[in-house]
Amino acid sequence: MIPGEIVPGDGEIEINAGRPVLTLPVANTGDRPIQVGSHYHFAEANPALDFDRRAAWGHRLAVPAGTSVRFEPGVPREVDLVPLGGRRIVPGLRGEAAGPLDSTTGPLDSTTGPADNPTGPRDSATGPRDEDGTA
Repeated sequence: MIPGEIVPGDGEIEINAGRPVLTLPVANTGDRPIQVGSHYHFAEANPALDFDRRAAWGHRLAVPAGTSVRFEPGVPREVDLVPLGGRRIVPGLRGEAAGPLDSTTGPLDSTTGPADNPTGPRDSATGPRDEDGTA
């Protein structure tokens, strides 16, 4: 074996095997293309993307790791989403989650954002924060 060499096994690997798939229509209402990566918490994607953010809460794109989906302005498309796995903790991003996904309900729709999250903004180390930002 050569250092750094990758020796793939026989057969094919099916990504997201057995995971429930959610299909949502998405439209880029902005004036520039938007790319979303494979493991980004989709509900927190760019606000110019118009889709059901409550339905997308706790999900990511159902694409191979390290890839992304590009949304062109004014071009609607459907995307497949799968639930985030593992411990289901989102460490920040745009701030709607910033902690355990299953302890919050997420935004109500594509325009409301974290104000409608009943637990308020979260900090992954300290949990919910007060309105002034203190723990």
